Amino acid sequence: MDGFQAYGAGKAGGAFDPATFIRQPQTVVRILCWLFSIVILGCVANEGYVNRPEEVEPYCIFNRNQNACNYGIAMGTLGFLCSAAFLALDVYFPQISGVKDRKKAVMADIVVSALWAFIWFVGFCFLANQWQVSKKEDNPLNEGADAARATIVFSFFSIFTWVLQSLLAIHRFKLGADTVMFNQDYVDPNPHEPMEAAPTTE
Repeated sequence: MDGFQAYGAGKAGGAFDPATFIRQPQTVVRILCWLFSIVILGCVANEGYVNRPEEVEPYCIFNRNQNACNYGIAMGTLGFLCSAAFLALDVYFPQISGVKDRKKAVMADIVVSALWAFIWFVGFCFLANQWQVSKKEDNPLNEGADAARATIVFSFFSIFTWVLQSLLAIHRFKLGADTVMFNQDYVDPNPHEPMEAAPTTE
């Protein structure tokens, strides 16, 4: 039973190894999702609005559509927080002793990752369309053009990173479903409690 793993992690209570953790595919993809969200949030928040002397309020460079910039900022912020939360869950995951609790965590990962892939797809289509129909006279100096393109590109990349994250979670779920103890209420023994000696027969 020493080699038993439930949903991609071994028995609870083991020491955390940062080197092993960072090399896991799910960790790499999760960090990419996190970084892409930061890039998108920074691009829209810092360079997504343009000020004109004759106007009091700054306007969004995406076809003067405030909803486009709001959507980009919301996606970047929530994507960043969600990635950070699941990254923390990945760190804590090996300490979860119950198989059922691990199953719930992996299922949540599948659903949330698939949902985010859809959200980024919608965002990419929306932002790309609004940038395409933007009028030259609204932004004659082409301010924020690089930031707008970066936002669209990283929104596109985010679709695939979240899809990949969902597929990795599905793979972990299948690994858990194939374990011998899948249908058992397996709980790792407390490593701090001494094991009882087996009775001997004379």
